[in-house]
Amino acid sequence: MTDAYVALEGERVIEARSRAPGATRGEIVFTTAYTGYEESLTDPSYEEQILTFSYPLIGNYGVREERFESDRVHPRGAVARELTDDVAEWLESEGVPAVDHLDTRDIVTEIRDEGAMKCGIAAGPDATEEDALEELRQCKHMSDHTDIGAQVSVDEVETHNADADGATVALVDCGAKGSIVESLVERDAAVHVFPYDASEGDVAEVDPDLLFISNGPGDPENFEQTGELVETYVGDVPLAGICLGQQVVANALGGETSKMEFGHRGVNQPVRDLRTNKVVMTTQNHGYTVAEPGDKLDVTQVNVNDDTPEGLENDDLDIITRQYHPEANPGPHDSLGFFDDVLGMAGE
Repeated sequence: MTDAYVALEGERVIEARSRAPGATRGEIVFTTAYTGYEESLTDPSYEEQILTFSYPLIGNYGVREERFESDRVHPRGAVARELTDDVAEWLESEGVPAVDHLDTRDIVTEIRDEGAMKCGIAAGPDATEEDALEELRQCKHMSDHTDIGAQVSVDEVETHNADADGATVALVDCGAKGSIVESLVERDAAVHVFPYDASEGDVAEVDPDLLFISNGPGDPENFEQTGELVETYVGDVPLAGICLGQQVVANALGGETSKMEFGHRGVNQPVRDLRTNKVVMTTQNHGYTVAEPGDKLDVTQVNVNDDTPEGLENDDLDIITRQYHPEANPGPHDSLGFFDDVLGMAGE
């Protein structure tokens, strides 16, 4: 039975089955991951997007809260070939529309050919094609979500592992995954999580050994206050960044970022280290990239598929950033040593 509609840019409408009712809109993207659907759906980097799963069956090992990366589902909607009841009921309880029984191969191919695009979804017994088209017409480009940081960041400072004997980390939350905090705490760091728009004075109160810029959604150029923190602290304390964090650091230090055709989203992205020539498999979720690193950052790692920068460093200024997620759950964990490297830098 058709009771859901997915409208893509160009006003092409695809019929589907409603699994969680509602109307929604966002940039439609896809992930190639075949596990980790709980982590993906709770990843703040998917804010204001519609997440399409290329793997055909989503939900075959249930839903467990201990696997979540945040306290809520972040994509505005979910699309799959087949959703299990567990996942469908979870999304409905979260108020996130979800559809299945459509050809996700066709959608993924269109995104790869045409790029990430606007999308509207209408699902439920009273849904119509026109409802989906109206959602599509109201959809904004990702770069137009100028205050997206406020949707995913903490409202006030949160402290984890306050009595630790290790480094004091100021983590700027632009949409941080919970596993980043866990990875730092596991290494005996005291982690102070700051809002994305924290001021220099706010951060100075904890006298950090390391300034860490997190992952997050949207266009890095919209995180101006975070970039100002980088400019303030560069050369005074070590700097680290993951995903959006790499892009923000690059912009702040004279580089340039740009939007990708369809981005990198999955758990099998190959990354080559230019110094060792070693290739590791990584988890990624980003739609923007560093187009030009500037003269203060060296590209140390690249994506094997398209040569985009995956690692930036400056030994003299104590800066290490990664475009991928070293801490990703459920894996791979080839690059977890990143956290040892940045905390070692802070210790020095």
